[in-house]
Amino acid sequence: MIRTVEFAPHASAPVLAAYSYCEAVTGQQARNFAYGIRLLPTAKRRAMSALYAFSRRVDDIGDGALADGVKAARLEETRALLARVRAGAVEEDDTDPVAVALAHAAEVFPIPLDGLDELIDGVLMDVRGETYETWDDLKGYCRCVAGAIGRLSLGVFGTEPGARGAERAPEYADTLGLALQLTNILRDVREDAQGGRTYLPADDLAKFGCSAGFAEPTVPEGADFAGLVHFEVRRARALFAEGYRLLPMLDRRSGACVAAMAGIYRRLLDRIEREPEAVLRGRVSLPGREKAYVAVRGLSGLDTRHMTRRTVRRRV
Repeated sequence: MIRTVEFAPHASAPVLAAYSYCEAVTGQQARNFAYGIRLLPTAKRRAMSALYAFSRRVDDIGDGALADGVKAARLEETRALLARVRAGAVEEDDTDPVAVALAHAAEVFPIPLDGLDELIDGVLMDVRGETYETWDDLKGYCRCVAGAIGRLSLGVFGTEPGARGAERAPEYADTLGLALQLTNILRDVREDAQGGRTYLPADDLAKFGCSAGFAEPTVPEGADFAGLVHFEVRRARALFAEGYRLLPMLDRRSGACVAAMAGIYRRLLDRIEREPEAVLRGRVSLPGREKAYVAVRGLSGLDTRHMTRRTVRRRV
């Protein structure tokens, strides 16, 4: 069982300022995750914001316009900073607010900081321009950049005392991260192609006649793009179904956070499934009011109860 912290532990003024900075970053840049994070009690919300701000820094290095060699060097500098956090060598008056907040969060919660090393490893794969022949290959990348985030988040959420099957909670958190990342890949297929990146497995692209890529806003001649998208959507849905087994193991507000974040991505997946070619014309997204509605459903426990009943039926 992973212990749960519900109260807001004492924090000094510099630490609170560092958390405020991270929460501002999260509110401004986390288009989808911010809706779930807002549902958490103070201590968990702050810790999740620190994790997001550090992860955002890593992603921004990978997505930036710097030369690949400079990106790699910056990522290793960030890894060195993480090592300082892990060693307890970041003081409260450090000039880096993200490091200060993350260091405090790691003292309060059993956060598996090695997951942030995995994130750096995944972004380095982007910098090297790696491509993926099979789903198993892509799954390894997704575990680095998203599954690890699920496991890190679980360190903040904790599991409920006596939760059945709680020993598998990290596995389910990892799988839910994979579901979110595969949804991201489908949403960003054109944007990634324009940036010279291809994430979908080469085997799948060949199977549906899409090996030419997606540099244009139209389906390549002779390609079954809709078939490809529907194939990947089914894979993502299976990952969501498995990952949702985590929800009954969490306390109400942590479950609401996860249900909100995952619910937004599931609705995004629905939208992509209905109109596959839309992802070739631009970024598919949900309006803010729909995201807010999903967050309210998460807080009400509707999605958690629904998925719990489905899980029970599958086991029976």
